[in-house]
Amino acid sequence: MNTGVSRLTLDLAGASDTDADELQALGEQLRRALLELDVEDVRLARPGTAAPEGAKPGEALAVGALVVTTAPLLVRQVLQLVDTWLRNRPLRSVKVELDGASIELGHASAEDQRRLIDAFVEAKTRQAGTSPSGE
Repeated sequence: MNTGVSRLTLDLAGASDTDADELQALGEQLRRALLELDVEDVRLARPGTAAPEGAKPGEALAVGALVVTTAPLLVRQVLQLVDTWLRNRPLRSVKVELDGASIELGHASAEDQRRLIDAFVEAKTRQAGTSPSGE
């Protein structure tokens, strides 16, 4: 098992009045913010389904979904950035998946979100057999 890299999938869930273009623009905003961290890469996610017939390569992108590749010790920072970024956006939530486990960041209180992130990171580091880092 390669513990040197973590891949997080971020799935943005728009508010009821958020259209696909707005969701795509929000995904790009989040992508740029994440690239300011010392992550390896942030890409638009490809959906799990096959591309529509006749679609060119690169057209089959999931709207509002990103894949972040980073060192495991930056996972907490990625989650904290997503939580902070989400606060003033027209989104219901951002679902984050890492190694089959997921966490949904939404509009809970800052303290509740911090506890949720801490519990998620601690559970993942215990599962990986590493010690939590960051603070």
